[in-house]
Amino acid sequence: MRIAMIGGGYVGLVSGACFAEFGHEVAVVEADAGKLAALQAGRMPIFEPGLDKLVADNVAGGRLSFGADISLAVAGADAVFIAVGTPTRRGDGHADLTYVYAAAEQVAHALTGYAVIVDKSTVPVGTGRRVAEIVHGARPDLEFDVASNPEFLREGNAIGDFMHPDRVVIGTESARAREVLRQIYRPISLIEAPILFTGIETAELIKYAANSFLAMKITFINEMADLCERLGADVHDLARGIGLDGRIGRKFLHPGPGFGGSCFPKDTIALARISQDAGAPSRLVETTVAVNDARKAGMAARIVAACGGSVRGRTLGVLGLTFKPETDDMRDSPAVGIIDRLVEDGALVQAYDPQGMDQARPLLPGAVRYVDGALAAAAGADALVVITEWNEFRALTPEQLSSAMAGRVVVDLRNIYDPAAMAAAGFTYRSIGRPAPTPTV
Repeated sequence: MRIAMIGGGYVGLVSGACFAEFGHEVAVVEADAGKLAALQAGRMPIFEPGLDKLVADNVAGGRLSFGADISLAVAGADAVFIAVGTPTRRGDGHADLTYVYAAAEQVAHALTGYAVIVDKSTVPVGTGRRVAEIVHGARPDLEFDVASNPEFLREGNAIGDFMHPDRVVIGTESARAREVLRQIYRPISLIEAPILFTGIETAELIKYAANSFLAMKITFINEMADLCERLGADVHDLARGIGLDGRIGRKFLHPGPGFGGSCFPKDTIALARISQDAGAPSRLVETTVAVNDARKAGMAARIVAACGGSVRGRTLGVLGLTFKPETDDMRDSPAVGIIDRLVEDGALVQAYDPQGMDQARPLLPGAVRYVDGALAAAAGADALVVITEWNEFRALTPEQLSSAMAGRVVVDLRNIYDPAAMAAAGFTYRSIGRPAPTPTV
């Protein structure tokens, strides 16, 4: 099948490369000249494990190409996927669909025959119908169908999620469109991954509902972690105790400083607005947003308290800046608000992240000294703060930290260290939802 992918960002690039790996001919259209030049030169504009090799292999195989000319990419395509950005619109929290609608009009003028126009971007209910109106208005003569095919890609594991998905959701009322997309996803059906066909509105809503439900699970376990701290319980045992119930499940029950990233903050806010506009407010989603925002804002206070009530003039080492490991994405990362507050309180922050430092610099201008390794972040620090759970941080031993640091305070917002081992090494160790151990040295 011949596929045009409008947008070479995270979703478009990963999806396009994976479709090419399936054997389809994929042309990715990227309007940003800098990103396009990088892609054409074989450089990935984002960090995603395995993506550089996947792209290189399929470019070499002639199945994947990058360009700026939408007409060349769309001409003769069986399906055109719209995978452009839908950022939160300023002022009201709704998804900004400017790029989606502009792409739809461009695609309409570029198509040379029947194709399925597929919304791959995360879009609110009603977008597919509006895309159909735009295309029909621009080309009343054109034969086409519109479908919704939301993505469910976790940053850091996006290729695996695409190749071995829990499910593929396709929203369309057209039998012809259903058959085209069935052929595109045939390799998925061969491994017996479920392909769920629904109406367009249902498919559009599924993505928001799924992300909001997962965000609620994270927020729930974070609140339980706070309760555990007050009552002397252990949140990890609690999470295992409830997660072993098959009706609940063990995933997304890991306490931390609050969720961030490109999806959960944006999608929970959007669903709350969609629900309000529809006259069926989702109070659980609204509360999830409010509780998560408050949690991220309160993390700096935990660090200050662990340091005896003041961080003025103290050197704080920070491990991790991205919102999660195995990505360079800084969008809505808890690290930004935490570090801003610590610097405002007079702390001297030295930070390390394996992938996110270039992306962090414009978000934290002049506020941070960036160093070239985890032990360099700990060197001479009065306190060490873990914000992102990169595996290389887990490998640090209490002895290594003790030798590097000037102080003996560790605030672990991801619970990656053993409290007993840290206490035995003489550290004042504070984590999330676990009893605070007493230093023994």
